[in-house]
Amino acid sequence: MFSVLDTLKMGAGIAAGLMLYHLYAVSIGYPSAARQARAGYILVAEKTAAEAQAAEMERQRNAAAQVTEEHRKRLKAAEAAEQAARDTLETEIQSYELQLSEKNRACAVTAADRQWLLRH
Repeated sequence: MFSVLDTLKMGAGIAAGLMLYHLYAVSIGYPSAARQARAGYILVAEKTAAEAQAAEMERQRNAAAQVTEEHRKRLKAAEAAEQAARDTLETEIQSYELQLSEKNRACAVTAADRQWLLRH
């Protein structure tokens, strides 16, 4: 069937083919190594993106908590200022009524008038 010379030629051809494949693989990098490197890179990239997203969500949560706290403080200050204004108005009304009573005059302020003064 095959002679020794044919077998040597086929062996040399196979060896040459393997040598060419090896040179090709070395010059462009082994495809399996490139696939593994890309797979590892994809995992690292996905992990990095997930960490960045978690950090951004944490930053947004902290910013929202800070804004809420500032709003609560401002609301408390506004309520205190409103209560102080109401107290001052009440004191002024009582002072005026006392002045009128000292002069034996009546104050014709009704409850509706008083509510209007408190609102304005």
